[in-house]
Amino acid sequence: MINFFMLGSFLLGLIALLLSGVNIVKFRINHNNNWGIYSIVRITVCAIAVGFQVIYSNRIIQVGDWSVLMNTSGTSTLLSIVLLISTFVLNGVSLGMYFIKNK
Repeated sequence: MINFFMLGSFLLGLIALLLSGVNIVKFRINHNNNWGIYSIVRITVCAIAVGFQVIYSNRIIQVGDWSVLMNTSGTSTLLSIVLLISTFVLNGVSLGMYFIKNK
């Protein structure tokens, strides 16, 4: 069960980043006007991925496996921050592209 949350968080983080790339590429090709929907979906997927990290940490605390928590907390914190920053930056890029093209 614990591995499910780690795997789910990883996969959802990848999906959030891949959606960002797809949105930017589709916009360059045919001026995709669905940037708002893609942005909301990316932020939602990113939030679920970070939520899975919190659930994972909580489950480890409930089990009392402090060594695993101490080994994984730094990495999971860093990766969650990188995921959040990259999601917001890529959302900003797609928003900027939309407003520049539709100006």
